[in-house]
Amino acid sequence: MTPRVGVITFPGSLDDKDAARAVRLSGGESVALWHADADLHSVDAVVLPGGFSYGDYLRCGAIAKFAPVMGKLVDAANGGLPVLGICNGFQVLTESHLLPGALTRNDHLHFICRDQKLRIENNSSMWTSDFEIGQEILIPLKNGEGGYVADEKTLDELEGEGRVIARYLEINPNGSRRDIAGITNARGNVVGIMPHPEHAVEKLTGPTTDGLGFFTSLLSSLVNNGKVSA
Repeated sequence: MTPRVGVITFPGSLDDKDAARAVRLSGGESVALWHADADLHSVDAVVLPGGFSYGDYLRCGAIAKFAPVMGKLVDAANGGLPVLGICNGFQVLTESHLLPGALTRNDHLHFICRDQKLRIENNSSMWTSDFEIGQEILIPLKNGEGGYVADEKTLDELEGEGRVIARYLEINPNGSRRDIAGITNARGNVVGIMPHPEHAVEKLTGPTTDGLGFFTSLLSSLVNNGKVSA
């Protein structure tokens, strides 16, 4: 069976179509999920895309965590369902307490859009298994509230448990603590990343195809672990 990967659309999402395309290019079946859906339609994984869910009112991701679909997603993620949050999706994951810490206003107080170099630090998650540890990749970054912050105890735990999946190289574009660009939960099924791998999956539109590895990693993990829904 072809793995079915749900992509949630919230009011204000703008990278959902790009995420769906990345799923298809990696060999998966993209399944559109709406923020008001009462279930996850038997998908094998979920992507929370970038954008401005609910207009980023209150805080980025703060309203999205109350969407009906998120209640189902939190339970499923805690049960092992693979979930990838990209940019605004990362913010939703922290607001939903599926990942620790928070994403705050860039330290220079400006929106930034650039091709950003990253170093992969962890390839044991379901979304990074196709990378090599230490591999350098180049994918787009675009955010105004991309600074990853957490208390020192949480940061030390993330470091000690190897849960930082990627760090910024050359420059820290937004003031993220310890140059953190992405993290995973302890189980390795939930990943949040601020740069946009879905914008680097084909030569026509991206600076590289380096981002495709996040999506092929998922499909490999699902197939290898026999977790594709019938």
